[in-house]
Amino acid sequence: MIDLHCHSTFSDGSLTPEELIDAAEKIRLTALALTDHDTVAGLPRFLAAAVNRKVRAIPGIELSVDSAAGVMHMLGYWIDIENPDLLRQIEWVRNGRAMRNRAILEKLNELGMTMTEEEVRAVAGEDVVGRPHFGQVMIQKGYAKNKDEVFNRWLGTGKPAYVDRERLTAEAAVRLVVQAGGVAVLAHPFTIGLPEDELSALLADLTAIGLSGMECYYSEHSTDLTKKALALAERHNLVPTGGSDFHGDVSPDIRLGVGFGGLHVPDEVLPALEARRPR
Repeated sequence: MIDLHCHSTFSDGSLTPEELIDAAEKIRLTALALTDHDTVAGLPRFLAAAVNRKVRAIPGIELSVDSAAGVMHMLGYWIDIENPDLLRQIEWVRNGRAMRNRAILEKLNELGMTMTEEEVRAVAGEDVVGRPHFGQVMIQKGYAKNKDEVFNRWLGTGKPAYVDRERLTAEAAVRLVVQAGGVAVLAHPFTIGLPEDELSALLADLTAIGLSGMECYYSEHSTDLTKKALALAERHNLVPTGGSDFHGDVSPDIRLGVGFGGLHVPDEVLPALEARRPR
């Protein structure tokens, strides 16, 4: 069993890269991909921690991208973490995120939810600050009861403290991953909210420029959604990948490797995906 989607303290997860390898080995995963949001900073530690271990570490990233349908997420596997174009684009995204974070902080303070940048940074760990970290401080201070209230009332799209930010286009993200020697995979496709025919058209467009896979096995997919995803992947000759989208304490009900308990990503996904690596 493998898990190709998880996050560490370098984005919005609660476990360090080393702790993720320990946890994966404990539950006998054969492979684990670290896919932090818009950063590769945790990958050297992740890969080093897997040396001489039973679990295979796959270097990855999850890029936030824009499309006509709204915000999407693009996964990249086996990327060259020293690729200058990749690093330059990540820095551009991170600068936009930093500006957004300052604007969110201002809005929350104006709404009477007093907090400082230092308090948010303290819960963020090593690297990228994002909305979940603001949410953690809000919960700690009693401004919200839980993550659902944080996003449904305050930080979700269109809510009083929401601020948009600059992102790559989906097409640019696919090309960037491929140019960096990686394999591009569309993450959790049904969260985009497209009707099936429009999602299929999007997949056709992205496949034409290098998309190699689609996340079919996912923690929040029902049996019916998994079947629909597998059928779409087959229609567009995409590798059906999968992962838990594990964050640790941020989403405690989602467990590494098994999601809510019923997730099972087959081992044979990995060689099929690896065969799509640029030569």
